Amino acid sequence: MQGRLRRVVYVGLYEAIAIAVVTLGLMLMSDADAGSSGALAVATSAIAMVWNVVFNRAFEQWEARQAVRGRSLRRRIAHAIGFEGGLSVILVPLMAWWLGVSLWQALVMDIGLLLFFLAYTFAFTWAFDRVFGLPRSAQPV
Repeated sequence: MQGRLRRVVYVGLYEAIAIAVVTLGLMLMSDADAGSSGALAVATSAIAMVWNVVFNRAFEQWEARQAVRGRSLRRRIAHAIGFEGGLSVILVPLMAWWLGVSLWQALVMDIGLLLFFLAYTFAFTWAFDRVFGLPRSAQPV
């Protein structure tokens, strides 16, 4: 599976699982009810989907220019950190506003989610590549 179809399937599966996890996490970390937490999870998911497309396109363009092909452990870690770091910059202010908490409290909540998502992103991407194969940008020449 390559190109746009690969990205759509990747994002859809990733975000469906993420919405369920984020809803539960927000409920546990704040006083928000299921409705508010779920709505915020859907909003963050929509933002994350756009970020996912933008970040992965840029990452694959960078990856295609590298002399060494494939996705090593080091490259997968860099991918996960880059994706989640950029997403945090976007989501912390939104979470603070939505939940009516300080930026510090939102950052602490985001760090909790970030720790989960670092591992989740790494594991999901690895499993996705095993099931659907590597994108052309990562395939050996």
